[in-house]
Amino acid sequence: MAPASYRPALKIDDEKGRSYTQTTDSNLTPGHSYLRATDVLAEKGDTVHSVSPADTLQTAIAQLKAHKIGAILVIEAGKLIGILSERDVVRQLADHAAAALEQPVSAVMTPEPQTCGPSDPLIRIMKRMTDGGFRHMPVADVSGNLLGMISVRDVVAYRLREIEHEALQMKQMIVG
Repeated sequence: MAPASYRPALKIDDEKGRSYTQTTDSNLTPGHSYLRATDVLAEKGDTVHSVSPADTLQTAIAQLKAHKIGAILVIEAGKLIGILSERDVVRQLADHAAAALEQPVSAVMTPEPQTCGPSDPLIRIMKRMTDGGFRHMPVADVSGNLLGMISVRDVVAYRLREIEHEALQMKQMIVG
């Protein structure tokens, strides 16, 4: 029998699944393996840095510097009530100069930040971050317990390693 590329098209060929443009939904069908928030946290760690809403902006800035992070969670009575980012700090300093340093974090923070779940796909988390214009997202379980925080940098670094691994696998497959 001749190779499939040499034979004429058959009716059965038309009945096979047709190709279609890939979308987020088509790539994230049930049962399909995809990268999740827990994949990033497993590699990055689940350390969560936080301040109290009553802490001064100067205290929060010291925490951002000490931990080399771009955002810190605001926790009150064990509950997430806000997030303070470097952008929030810069805006406040631009408006109030040095006087901003004595303001409470609660006056500067972004209240009720968006969170994601541990099994949320990274592609959807990135879309929410991009659409919302923020770079950090707390990860919480259904009960609201904080599991960690993901940044755009974390996702990009994780995905870059994945792409490098995939490229290596393809090279090995080609070389044999």
